[in-house]
Amino acid sequence: MPPVTATLIWILVALVAIGLYLSWTAGRLDRLHARIDAARAALDAQLLRRASVAQELATSGVLDPAASIVLYEAAHAARQAVEEHREVAESELSQALRAVFADAQQVDVVREAPGGEEAALELAEAVRRAPMARRFHNDTVRAARALRRHRKVRWFRLAGHAPFPLAFEMDDEPPAALIERAA
Repeated sequence: MPPVTATLIWILVALVAIGLYLSWTAGRLDRLHARIDAARAALDAQLLRRASVAQELATSGVLDPAASIVLYEAAHAARQAVEEHREVAESELSQALRAVFADAQQVDVVREAPGGEEAALELAEAVRRAPMARRFHNDTVRAARALRRHRKVRWFRLAGHAPFPLAFEMDDEPPAALIERAA
């Protein structure tokens, strides 16, 4: 075999190997973007559940009028927020929940009302799940961002036209009294 033919074969093998590696990387990036979409849907569902349960509790008549208004308005704002203001609205709902349930006596009042035990447990569960869904989403975003920062991804435009993934940052600290009493 002439040396030119052998060199061309080796170049072809190298190009095929590089192509396979780039294809694998693009597939990995595509799977990460799909996971981000799924994690974002799960996060949206958990945040909607948290706002719905808070809004339901606010309208139940169990809380005092001032607490009901604060909680209802924050939950309503979180449910109606447009994407650009969603993080702020969800943070304000977290702050309202902490303000309303800052006192363990308030949790006891809710639990003692008819159907209050279930409502308190449902709210505590929703408040617990939201930070987990947010962390899962942000971890997936972090992995996709790390891969998108690699030179090979930028040079060969392996991300295509997918938007750069953004983390969801919000105050999601649960009210301690609610978590302790409802558990």
